[in-house]
Amino acid sequence: MYSNRLLAGLPVPAIVTAMPLPMAVSPVRGGFPSPAEDFAVTRIDLARKLTQHSLCTFILRLSGDSMEGAGIFDGDLLVVDKYLKPIHGDIVIAELDGEFTCKRLHIRNGQFMLRPENPTYPDIRPKDGQSIEVWGVVTSAVKLFRTE
Repeated sequence: MYSNRLLAGLPVPAIVTAMPLPMAVSPVRGGFPSPAEDFAVTRIDLARKLTQHSLCTFILRLSGDSMEGAGIFDGDLLVVDKYLKPIHGDIVIAELDGEFTCKRLHIRNGQFMLRPENPTYPDIRPKDGQSIEVWGVVTSAVKLFRTE
C-alpha cells in the first residue's frame, strides 16, 4: 500500500522500527585507500538516525532536477519532518496550489519565497490568491544506487 503512494509521489509515513546495521568505525576514504586502517565495527540504527519525530516524519520521492545544487536528485527519497518549524535556509516541502514542491525556504523582512537549487528555475514568490503552505522540513535525502 505505501509503496504505491511513494511511486505516485504522495507522502508515506515513516514507520520507525529498530534497524541496527553494522557500520565501520573508520570513515571510508574517497581518495586513495589506506591499507593500514583498522575496520572496527559498531552498529547504527538508521531509523533512529534519520528521524527525530517519528510520528510526524514522512518519506517522499523527489521528481525533477530543481534541487540538484543541494545534492538532491530525481528519484531520491526525502525524509520530511512536519513537526519542525521551518526557518530561513531550510529545504522544505511546500504545497503550492495543491501540488507538492521541494525548494529552499528564503525569508527576509517578513517576506518569503521558495528558491530552487538549479539556476534554470525561477524563484517562487506568492502571488495574490495563490495558496502556498510549507508542509514540512526535509531533514535528509536517501539515494538508491541499486534496488535489487
